[in-house]
Amino acid sequence: MPVALVTGASGAIGHFLLPRLLGAGYEVIALSRVERAGDDARLQWRVGDLDHAMPELPALDFVASCGPLDAFSRWFARTPVRTARVVAFSSMSIESKHDSADAVERALAGRLRAAEELVVATAQAHACQWTVLRPTLIYGAALDRSLTPLAHFAQRWRVFPRIAAARGLRQPVHADDLAAACVVAAANPRCAGRTYALGGGERLAFAEMLERVHASLPFGAVPLPLPLPLLRVLARLVPTVRAAALDRLGRDLVADDRAAVDDLGWIPRAFHPDAACWFASPMPSRFSAPG
Repeated sequence: MPVALVTGASGAIGHFLLPRLLGAGYEVIALSRVERAGDDARLQWRVGDLDHAMPELPALDFVASCGPLDAFSRWFARTPVRTARVVAFSSMSIESKHDSADAVERALAGRLRAAEELVVATAQAHACQWTVLRPTLIYGAALDRSLTPLAHFAQRWRVFPRIAAARGLRQPVHADDLAAACVVAAANPRCAGRTYALGGGERLAFAEMLERVHASLPFGAVPLPLPLPLLRVLARLVPTVRAAALDRLGRDLVADDRAAVDDLGWIPRAFHPDAACWFASPMPSRFSAPG
């Protein structure tokens, strides 16, 4: 039975990747910073930190990096990992933020690019096949830091933002579709030595994306119109609202994923979220929509 290591196993992609690897016949070692238990004898949860103490690992047939790429790249470079195949998740932010007016965002894009290059160089030095996957905006496991926080904000305050002027196209991609692509990339020799952009199955305006999130909530939330001028004022007052992010609301941030269609059979789902995308457990009855 082949053995796979999944770093970032408790994140959005890892949540869906673990059962898919088990279904593909792997024995899976899932890395987490806290103790966890699995219900399948072929799944071993190990406690470890890529930047600090790591558990002893056996020879691996496959490694999937689903967490922060910079931490994985550093660990991969300094550890004599014995594996035949690595698939590492990066982000399309490497392209959308490289020329940002925000120095923090430019630094993020730079770290991603440096991490990708280190993964590739290390894999080549170890005679290991590699693939890098760059998804667009991820959703689907109530663990993302983009759309799920908006749903939780609406749960608390019973209002939901409406930004009618945000017409830039987005391509939200479900974490389970990314997990499926990872399994295909691990098994397909054609994917070795390639980097793929992975966007969701639908391109829609940012404003429409928000409307669909709003419609998926299992409780009532009053639409709160937010004109862009007001958001720009908030960006000056609230550190978590970044002006560069507001500037991108009018820009198209989509992926050219034709190579993924050819090599990975990439056919991701359209963006029709439900409440399970934002809330990990059933909502309490007091949050139920009026009957």
